Amino acid sequence: MVRPHRLFGTNGIRGIVNRELTPEYAARIAEAIGTFFNQGNILVGYDGRTSNIMLAYAVTSGLLSTACKIYDAGMVPTPCIQYAVNNHGMDGGVMITASHNPPEYNGIKVMWRDGVEISGQQEREIEELFFRKRVKFSSWNNIGQRRLLPGILNEYKESIKQHINVVEIRKRHFHIAVDAGNGVGSLVTPYLARDLGCKVTTINGDIDGTFPERLSEPRPENLRKLATTVKAIGADVGVAFDGDADRSIFVDDAGKIQWGDRSFALIEEDFLKTNHGETIVTPVSSSQVVKDIADRYEGKVVWTKVGSTIVSHTMKRLKTKLGGEENGGVFYGPHQPVRDGAMSTALILGIMAKTDETLSELFDNLPRYYLVKDKMACPIEQMINVLESLTEEVSHLNPERIDGVKLWFTDNSSILIRPSGTEPIYRFYAEAKTKARAIEIVKEYKEKLQHLISP
Repeated sequence: MVRPHRLFGTNGIRGIVNRELTPEYAARIAEAIGTFFNQGNILVGYDGRTSNIMLAYAVTSGLLSTACKIYDAGMVPTPCIQYAVNNHGMDGGVMITASHNPPEYNGIKVMWRDGVEISGQQEREIEELFFRKRVKFSSWNNIGQRRLLPGILNEYKESIKQHINVVEIRKRHFHIAVDAGNGVGSLVTPYLARDLGCKVTTINGDIDGTFPERLSEPRPENLRKLATTVKAIGADVGVAFDGDADRSIFVDDAGKIQWGDRSFALIEEDFLKTNHGETIVTPVSSSQVVKDIADRYEGKVVWTKVGSTIVSHTMKRLKTKLGGEENGGVFYGPHQPVRDGAMSTALILGIMAKTDETLSELFDNLPRYYLVKDKMACPIEQMINVLESLTEEVSHLNPERIDGVKLWFTDNSSILIRPSGTEPIYRFYAEAKTKARAIEIVKEYKEKLQHLISP
């Protein structure tokens, strides 16, 4: 969602294609991006949405007009672009994607030279150039050049294998079911898994920007087909991706869909066993299980606002090696401090091989919390006032204000209520020791919020 007087939301620039995000608008944004990079070398890629080529060409045109040299990566996952920007010594990168948003959306993500999305300050610099019309166009005889950059899918795949025990995984001959969600996740993980000696069953593998088989966001209610497939074929693990394959949600061998912070907790525990006392970065929306695991190994948890760029930049600032989100984002710093669905999949396979336990057994060993997520529409012009009113209404409960409003209750349950940075909605994350209690909390606070939204 493109906010008034802001281009960037929580995760890049988003908008409905040909309504908010037209080719002309994308080109103008790219002119500001190109001016910001000052005639630099920029890698451009896109996911499988229906408007990908249209917007990629518009963005490329805008960048070329400012004398940037463009390298075209073609259709790739977002973490592949991020790896290649750093690996090829680019000055920056631009990815055309709306990640998990519905098919009518698309967006623009901007990466710095290390592959991490640009900081909030850098976003504001681009917005200043855009809104104040301070773009620096090149002369007619200094227009930028465009070149293809082939082969980065394989480079990215091979780079992941450097961070896992390939031989150990190959010995296990795992069977993995991959649900690409008709997105670009089908371009890397099935081939990576075969390289790791796995039998691979792929569903929703055809890239189709209309997302005909399921919604792009890998939420449990969208993954019933994957869960059924895992059980039917006797797979050891299932994994589902969002549209640009930076997020991954896992299904265990019993066909149970696991939230992202639980699969992250498995990766966290494996990491802390050999990195005692390290710092873990995660948003305030994550489960208490992340802290429980950190406490086992004298680790420290740094809670952040929700947003993958915030996690990445916190990791950079603190020089930490691991971060994760409840939505399926895992940031494995030794590879790159960004969300990476293929890397997450390789790490889970490595843990299964190392422990010689089934995935369901590994999950059963974790502390148990029940998480219920929901959302509610809210007119964008009311978002700030609604949050202020809610904060005042619950002030007697000592709310935490890291991001939105988070409340802790005496029975070890909690709820986070926060405005989305990409859509005109409020998100609810309730956690408790029983599912019924989590559902009850969400219901109570959705009703509270509804009363605060003007008709």
